[in-house]
Amino acid sequence: MATLDIKDLFVSVKTEDGDKEILKGVNLTITSGEVHAIMGPNGSGKSTLAYTIAGHPKYTVTSGTITLDGQDILGMTVDERARAGLFLAMQYPVEVPGVSVANFLRTAKTAIDGEAPKLRTWIKDVNAALERVTLDKEFSQRSVNEGFSGGEKKRHEIAQLELLNPKFAVLDETDSGLDIDALRVVSDGVNRYSDQGDRGVLLITHYTRILQYIKPDYVHVFVAGKVAEQGGRELADQLEAEGYDKYTKAAAS
Repeated sequence: MATLDIKDLFVSVKTEDGDKEILKGVNLTITSGEVHAIMGPNGSGKSTLAYTIAGHPKYTVTSGTITLDGQDILGMTVDERARAGLFLAMQYPVEVPGVSVANFLRTAKTAIDGEAPKLRTWIKDVNAALERVTLDKEFSQRSVNEGFSGGEKKRHEIAQLELLNPKFAVLDETDSGLDIDALRVVSDGVNRYSDQGDRGVLLITHYTRILQYIKPDYVHVFVAGKVAEQGGRELADQLEAEGYDKYTKAAAS
């Protein structure tokens, strides 16, 4: 059983007006086999949490800890965190012109496993993963995210998730910009990953729509840089009906 443990995490970011504190004491524990959904209004710090876990240099941890199976990850580089078993699906995946999807995926797999996958088997695995997210095999020859539609970017990230198969997946608004068909494809991919039983998911979203397809074990309300409340699936239904107003008012008082 693997555990991703975040304790009393404070994080700031540099702005033109100086350092600005974004995360203000986040406590969250995710165990393998669990799906956690983080919901909250814009600007509450959800994406900052995702990028901090992944090791984005823009964000500075001023206090607190993040451990993976008891090992401090804050001193690790981004690639070391990936090799330790962390994966981030970004809200806005970046374009990498001149690097094909096929080369990108094989390079990533080699870096994480420490050895290159056998080419013939790997091609079959990649084609199968692309097919499961309704992308044709020619897609692998395109440059990473260059000219991709929003749905293609997100489905490509789910293919990455399945092929790299990390211990924990942090999915930052994977549902944003998706039509209903793409949302189902993406959700099916997350569920296939989660259904292995020994993988953990941290799903960040504004809306309950994706939670109709991916059933969370825990829902956390994220407001003003920390978890304001947590509960089960019923909490997502409550948020759908009532919104975040009572939480934002309480945070401002």
